[in-house]
Amino acid sequence: MLTILAYLMIIVFMTLIMTKRLPAVVALIIIPIIFGLLAGFSPDALGPMMLQGVTKLAPTGVMLTFAILYFGIMIDAGLFDPIVKVILKFVGGDPMKIVVGTAALAMFVSLDGDGSTTYMVSAAAMLPLYERLGINKLIFACVVIMAGGNMNLLPWGGPTARATSSLGLDIGHVFVPLIPAMVVTGIWILFVAYILGMRERRRLGVITLESTSDLAVESGEQRDMSLVRPKLLWFNALLTIALLVTLIMGLAPLPILFMVAFAIAITVNYPGLQQAKERTEAHAPNVLPVAALIFAAGVFVGILSGTKMVDAIAASVIAAVPQWMGPYMAIVTAVLSVPFTFFISNDAFYFGILPILAKTAAVYGFSPAEIARASLVGQQVHLLSPLVASTYLLVGLAKVEFGDHQRYTLLWALSAALVMLIATVVFGVVPLVGSPV
Repeated sequence: MLTILAYLMIIVFMTLIMTKRLPAVVALIIIPIIFGLLAGFSPDALGPMMLQGVTKLAPTGVMLTFAILYFGIMIDAGLFDPIVKVILKFVGGDPMKIVVGTAALAMFVSLDGDGSTTYMVSAAAMLPLYERLGINKLIFACVVIMAGGNMNLLPWGGPTARATSSLGLDIGHVFVPLIPAMVVTGIWILFVAYILGMRERRRLGVITLESTSDLAVESGEQRDMSLVRPKLLWFNALLTIALLVTLIMGLAPLPILFMVAFAIAITVNYPGLQQAKERTEAHAPNVLPVAALIFAAGVFVGILSGTKMVDAIAASVIAAVPQWMGPYMAIVTAVLSVPFTFFISNDAFYFGILPILAKTAAVYGFSPAEIARASLVGQQVHLLSPLVASTYLLVGLAKVEFGDHQRYTLLWALSAALVMLIATVVFGVVPLVGSPV
């Protein structure tokens, strides 16, 4: 019964947000509570589960709140204006070049392993071009999240570290053989960007832009140029570089880094109580929806884990794998990693399910490292999950609906997962067939 309710909860949730019957923030709260009650859990039991989930995501909510404020201040001050001008000069008014440039920029920025930073920097540099030329912003969200999904496999990105830790493996032994497959997948993502860009070129044509002065960073509206701080350009650039360096080095927790950076940025750029208050209030509409979604997602995650619905889903899928699939367990693991990392958290999959898959695969001659690599294929789709907090930041910055983003991007993300799977098999890092021992 718990398994059936778990599947029904996910189906109902996804249906409601993709058909826009409920806002995501409402569905994330109401749906798990209803199904938790149907599963026989009392309100007294569900309360601590929800609080635990919210507590777990609280640092992410704080980090994104102050990250949005920080980069909002940097945008106001004109930090990214030179980048926009250089990119515009290179791509002109060609939608195809802009979309491909977006994917390339997102891959480069994703080297730090933090999706939130990738989304904010990419949005600050590229969204003004999308708004100015009328390019579909779903394309922006699509190519950026695909680039992030591929680069998320870097050892400091998270999933690879989880996979190797759960199986007791050396991270270099798992990751290094994956590099060629990641390169191939990256090329495919650029090709997808080319296809989507060509569609927009055919729809819009190549537009001639005489200058960049009329580019608006926020919602295509004219900017208040009195907010720009050209004399503080180098200070703001150095502060941002220092922030990213300390972020990569892990010198302090991310929420603390962004809180401190925001405090410095707003004090230097907009000194005085009134200016600081005005700038903070100006970015509140961007902060509130994202923060609300993250804490609402905590309710969903808390109930999904606390009621053991995650465990029930895992057990049902593993039990459903027929014996004849045994010699193909590496491929089975790769395929299962797509829905598993979409519907449940990375922690639940890599620490709860992957060890079981690895033990089963060992009977058919697959090494733990091969299964670990196969399990990472699903990361190409993982960031589309409603359980990934940073994705709400992306759709918030792009000002698109979460359900629209999922519908538009899902098939392209699945194509990237397929390309990665084929590449891993071709390069021999994930065997097609095992050798029973």
